[in-house]
Amino acid sequence: MIYLDNAATSWPKPQEVSDAVLHYMRDVGGSPGRSGHRLSIAAARIVYDTRELLASLFNVPDPLSITLCANATTAINQVLYGFLHPGDHVVTTSMEHNAVMRPLRHLQSLGVEVTVVACAPDGRLDARHMESAIRADTKLVVMNHASNVVGTILPVAEVGAITVHRGIPFLVDAAQTAGVCAIDCQAMNIDLLAFTGHKALFGPQGTGGLWVGSRIDTARLLPLTRGGTGSQSELEEQPGFLPDRYESGTSNTPGIAGLGASVRYVLEHGVPHIRRHEQELTAQLIQGLKAIPGVQVYGTGDARLQTATVSFNLSGMEPSDVALRLDDDFGVLCRPGLQCAPSAHRTLGTFPHGTVRFGLSYLNSVQDVCSAVEAVAQVARHATPG
Repeated sequence: MIYLDNAATSWPKPQEVSDAVLHYMRDVGGSPGRSGHRLSIAAARIVYDTRELLASLFNVPDPLSITLCANATTAINQVLYGFLHPGDHVVTTSMEHNAVMRPLRHLQSLGVEVTVVACAPDGRLDARHMESAIRADTKLVVMNHASNVVGTILPVAEVGAITVHRGIPFLVDAAQTAGVCAIDCQAMNIDLLAFTGHKALFGPQGTGGLWVGSRIDTARLLPLTRGGTGSQSELEEQPGFLPDRYESGTSNTPGIAGLGASVRYVLEHGVPHIRRHEQELTAQLIQGLKAIPGVQVYGTGDARLQTATVSFNLSGMEPSDVALRLDDDFGVLCRPGLQCAPSAHRTLGTFPHGTVRFGLSYLNSVQDVCSAVEAVAQVARHATPG
């Protein structure tokens, strides 16, 4: 079996991740911040260590400015619903995942104005177009760091330079890049970073977070969920300090333990090294697919300009049929369809059928790519005459 659905969820996970989850479940088990006994303190240490590792990964000064939550979608919703109000204006791009587009469209129905800046047919974005879309009443700019459909990396640093100059908060969806692309929140002028643990960070599902930068007035960023935090229990009002303001209820501590181990794994191997390996595999995959008659590859076609996510179609076959053949006949696991990003597919010209998406990871090999390309070639030989 060759697993090429890493853009959805990375697999396999490093051994350290399952070991950390098991250690928490077997040897710790306490609820962090809810008691004063040794197991609660041990659990709290695991959670704080994970915050410290994430702060190192993203170059943020205060680990407590990182809120831990279920995934990037939860983090994005916290910002969009906690920050935007009827009459506000927000700018985004046409390459966004539904984690951004669905809440924005709902907020639009409530009176928030949404401007979607068109990207090029290969997914690339001209940062000047984002600047042109900003108005006097713009309250937020939100965009992904890389497309989940074709991997195209968007110019986050260039847009960040624009937003900081204009004094507009900048939210970045790093679901596809955290762990594989360098992210320096300070150098890139990011104000709010949403990330997930289960993709390139190699963590468990149900983990992720939101970093809130110092330029954000947290009094204006209202919490979506209120409740017990283990702090200021004498009050019936939500605490105002981070991370408790946005962390109510008992946390997914087993998942956080696994996330901490996965981030440590990424830091030990090094994001630049991970990126180089994935880039080499991506270049090999693109070259191999383009050589197959009847295959159309979407995106930039340049591994240096994208993550290890590659989308293609095979002439004469529906994406779902191609994926089924690859799975049943060759053991190649991938994701067909719209990948929860219809706006991106309209941009690429692949709506409504979508694409076949191969998502490579650091744990894939050159042989995996060779086998996957050969599998597509065999499917193609039976799909097209000659």
